[in-house]
Amino acid sequence: MIGPMWAAAVSGMLAFMFVAQTVHTAACESRNRNPGPTPTPIPGQGDVVTTADGVRFRVETVVDDLQVPWELAFAPDGRLFVTERPGRVHIANLSAGSRVLALTMTDVYTQGEAGLLGMAIDPAFAQNGFVYLYYTAVIGGSGAVNRIVRYREVGGQLAQRAILLDGIPAASIHDGGRLRFGPDGQLYATAGDANNTSLPQNVASLAGKFLRIDPNGSTPGGNPFSSPVFSIGHRNPQGFDWHPQSGDIWASEHGPTGNDEINAIDLGANYGWPVIQGAQSMAGMRTPIAFFSPSIAPSGASFYRGNRFPQFADNLFVATLRGEHLLRLTVGAGARTVVAQERLLEGSFGRLRTVVSGPDGYLYIATNNQDGRGSPQAGDDRVLRLVPAP
Repeated sequence: MIGPMWAAAVSGMLAFMFVAQTVHTAACESRNRNPGPTPTPIPGQGDVVTTADGVRFRVETVVDDLQVPWELAFAPDGRLFVTERPGRVHIANLSAGSRVLALTMTDVYTQGEAGLLGMAIDPAFAQNGFVYLYYTAVIGGSGAVNRIVRYREVGGQLAQRAILLDGIPAASIHDGGRLRFGPDGQLYATAGDANNTSLPQNVASLAGKFLRIDPNGSTPGGNPFSSPVFSIGHRNPQGFDWHPQSGDIWASEHGPTGNDEINAIDLGANYGWPVIQGAQSMAGMRTPIAFFSPSIAPSGASFYRGNRFPQFADNLFVATLRGEHLLRLTVGAGARTVVAQERLLEGSFGRLRTVVSGPDGYLYIATNNQDGRGSPQAGDDRVLRLVPAP
């Protein structure tokens, strides 16, 4: 079922406070679904949330009954594409209140946190219909590898598959998986260390890296290592976006036992894993803009670009799994600094996987309470929408 069935929000705020927060142990997500307690109605139904600076909003459910949705992406015509980790892509028409199953993949490796993960819509989608996916594929019967593939959407179905980048190391944990087009028209992806700490500092490996390829799968001439590798020394980055004013890439990354990070990603830079983490430093390696302990387990991240919430302009929003809140970061003007932070919806909707700024000016969030570590509510998993309240 699809439609605004629920409206709920519990205001959970921690304003203007920097502490290191994270305790994200190695197996971020387990394979077996844990149904948790008997589903109960969402608390606070119809409540209005007021942020520390006076922004008022409500939360609506626009898509429900999903299984571990991982990415949300809007087509130019307003349709919402949703990936599910078991290997499905749905296309939802929010105005019509309908959705179709556009793709079911048959070669997906679904152990632990692996599976169908990121998705990106081609900037020229209106002309070519291209949709890009990052997923973990079964190989050799029991092995796995991460791949970036391209499909064409025709009549609500995804077809004409093409493999653009293969051989990204995979495991049941630390697969990265976020996929986005940059302002330069090139396709960026995050690759985790595949539970192998020897790989992030190895420039010959695609694991533990930010990757950048052309839309046809070739390596851009400006890449620093004559390969898809854009930056190195990452553990498990799962969210990133470009600052609307500076153009800097801001990214979220899972730490080991604490030290979840927010980083500014630069071409050819080394982000230290596993040599340094958190506040540690070493020549030639980057320290994060911010880090968090105990765990919040940050996943998808997006800057707000709409006009429905003027006070959210250029704020970075990060969906958190262990933290079970939407992290709002106020970014310093023209600088790679965070001047304030606030936790929204804390404990209200459970584990949050990603957040995107929609073309309609609303914020959209995917829950992940069926990922094996959550306690599903009735209708989980869902896509939520933040809308202004009077």
